[in-house]
Formats: sequence, C-alpha cells, structure tokens
Amino acid sequence: MDYRIEKDTLGEMKVPADKYWGAQTQRSKQNFPISVEKMPHEVIRAFAILKKSAAKANNNLGLLDKQKADAIGYAADQIVAGKLDDHFPLVVWQTGSGTQSNMNVNEVIAYVGTEWLKEQGSNVTLHPNDDVNKSQSSNDTYPAAMHIAFVLKLEDYVLPAVKTLKGTMNEKMKAFQEVVKIGRTHLQDATPLTLGQEISGWHRMLEKSEAMISESLDSVRDLAIGGTAVGTGLNAHPDFSEAVTKAIIEETGKTFRSASNKFHALTSHDDTVHVHGALKGLAADLMKIANDVRWLASGPRSGIGEITIPANEPGSSIMPGKVNPTQPEAVTMAAVQVMGNDAAIGFAASQGNFELNVFKPVIAYNFLQSCQLMADCMLSFDERCVKGLEPELEQIEKYLRDSLMLVTALNPHIGYENAAKIAKKAFADDTNLKEAAVELELLTEEEFEKYVNPKEMTYPK
Repeated sequence: MDYRIEKDTLGEMKVPADKYWGAQTQRSKQNFPISVEKMPHEVIRAFAILKKSAAKANNNLGLLDKQKADAIGYAADQIVAGKLDDHFPLVVWQTGSGTQSNMNVNEVIAYVGTEWLKEQGSNVTLHPNDDVNKSQSSNDTYPAAMHIAFVLKLEDYVLPAVKTLKGTMNEKMKAFQEVVKIGRTHLQDATPLTLGQEISGWHRMLEKSEAMISESLDSVRDLAIGGTAVGTGLNAHPDFSEAVTKAIIEETGKTFRSASNKFHALTSHDDTVHVHGALKGLAADLMKIANDVRWLASGPRSGIGEITIPANEPGSSIMPGKVNPTQPEAVTMAAVQVMGNDAAIGFAASQGNFELNVFKPVIAYNFLQSCQLMADCMLSFDERCVKGLEPELEQIEKYLRDSLMLVTALNPHIGYENAAKIAKKAFADDTNLKEAAVELELLTEEEFEKYVNPKEMTYPK
C-alpha cells in the first residue's frame, strides 16, 4: 500500500495515500481496534454542518478570511452529500469526548479544502486545528453535533415513519369500525368491541408517541458550541456561539438555540435521556401493537385467527406450509433493542466527572441506532403487514357467538349474581347463554334477545 507522511504534535504517521485523514485519525485507528461499530454517519454529517457554520461565523466575526471559510464550506458540503464516507474510519469505542472523530472531520476538511483551493489557483492551505477547529473544542463540538444529528434524524425520519404507520392504522380503524368481535382482558374473554375500536387504541398509541417525541425534542435544540474546553468559551469570540447557531439554522432549516449554560451543555446529557425516553415509549407501544397482531393472527387453525396478515415467506425449514408473523417479530426485537439502548444511554449520561461527560460516543451511537430501528421497522411493518391486515369474519363471529361474557349486558336487568349463574351454567353444561337463562327461568328467549345485542354493547348509550 502507498503511504504519505502526516505529522501531529506527537510526531510522524504513515497514512494511506488514497485517504484524506491525517495523523490524529491514523493514531486513533491504530489505538482503538475495538469491535466494528463505526461513528454514525449522522454524527459525521452533523459535524460537517457545524464546521461549515463555524467557518461562516468566524469569517463574519473577522477571525477567518473568506477564502478559507469557502474552502471549509466546500469540503463540508462534500461530507454532507455522502461523497467522502470512506474517509471516516473511526469506531465508536474511542475517547469519551469524541476528540478523535472531531479531528477526523477537521483533517478531512482541511485536506479536501486545501485541494479545492489549489484547483482555484490558490497557495493557501487549511490547518485542521487553527482553521477548521477555530474557536472550538471537541468538548463543545461533539455534543453540538450530537444534538444536530438527533434533531435531523427524528424530524426527517422517525416522525415521518410514525405518520405513515399512523395513517394506515387510521384507514383500518375506519374500515373495520362495524366488525363486532369479542374483547379480551387478562387473555380471557371480555365484553364485545369492534375491530375498528381495537385498532383505534393502536392508532392513539402512535398519536401519543408522536406528540411525546415532538415535545421532548425541544430539549435537544440547545447547542453546546461556544463553550470550548470547559464551558467558559476560552479562545472563542463572545458572539461566536450565537453566530454559529444562526448559521446552523440557515443551513438545516431546523430550530436550534445556543445553550444558555455551556457548563451544563458539556457535562450533562439529561436532555438526551429525556428524548430517548419518548423513543422508548414508542418502542413499548410498537411492542404492544405487534404482539396484539401476532396473537390475533395466530393459528391458522389452533390459535385465535381473528385476522389474517400477509404471508411473506415460508415460516419453517421442516414444517411445510407454515407461515410465521415475521414482521411483528422483527418489530418486537427492535423494541427490545431500543429498551436496552435506553438503559445504556441512562447509565452513560450519569457518568463523567466535573466539567465533561466522557461517554458521548456511546450515547450518540445508541440514540441514533434507536431512531434507525424505530423508523425502519415501522415502515416495514406498515408496508408488509398492516396494509394487508384483514378480518377473518367467520372466526370472529364464532368467538362472539360462543362467548360467555355477553352475559354482562344482563347485569342491569337481573343483577350481577343471577347473570353469573347463567354464565356458570352455560359453561358447565356446554350450552349457550340463552338456553341457560331460559332453563334457570331468569329470562324468556324474547327478553334475552332484547337485552343481549353484541353490536349495541360496543356503543353503549
């Protein structure tokens, strides 16, 4: 392999000739051969947005000439466009401040920006620290990039996915509003409801999760940039933080704020814990919905079988003809992972000492994985399962007709204890409620039919 020599304050390093990173990135690559989880591309692209915005701010404040600011902006745009992904090799398991990834971005921007300047006929070169990292520290850039990445991921991917699944649930809720079925509580028969009403509960879960994510998202709109090393803003212009934040807003079209207390912004991630809690709430709802779907679709002959879902692939390598609820299973596994991520984020946010939390990369990695999992599984579940969900009317009618819990409608007319006698006799004699009521001489057939109307039980007056 061809190499070139790059230098940092510790000396020289051999860097692959076809890569744009520098000595500090190479050191990290060699010093942390730990697992395979790379720094999320969302963080890298958020860093690029931040670096471009910082260059604009420094230029506007008279601290960086326009030529350099333009070069930094050009290189940052290449990163955001995904054209330089091969030049960010570092793993999550590195320094807890994310310093090496900050420098990876600085070095790549400096290299690409300098090459661009050469193409423009300029002899100016970009320095990764003095120019690209001007007025910044890893300690304020990494948490700022995290927040930028979180807002973009939630607003542009997670919330639209919730909206998509919610829309399909709304369609199914309306389509099946008159399909009367037996309800279940404690995995036991309960009083009737409609399939549309049952699905309306799922729809409302998504509405609530959507609202909770949107509301909690406000807490990560605060940016640490401008705090530099410990929150004091050393080596940064007093107006730098506000200027960068304004540039980020212009660049992304999203709402952000300069954090009012930079000491908090560097050392605490309570805001991320809060937002991820809403994601965990979504995971809990999706777990519930997916489990309901696979229970209701169980069978086809030895389960509940009140609904059918698409048969997407063979379900067994040994049992011919078997089809499994694979989409709900994928959703529930994703939900379990998000719940585990929430624990990891909570533990990580409680750590660090004094002026800096040094668990930032693992927080970012787990948060963004949760976002990706939730959005991906909702879109897949919607397309490959929920859209094809249909009622099995014959089975629904059979369970409804045979249920003993219809007797609940008799409580106002003959009392709870007499109604219980009817249910117990019907169960013991393996007969239906009407026959038991007449035999006990508690009701006539006409009275029973008048009082026990499953459809009317779903819309009580």
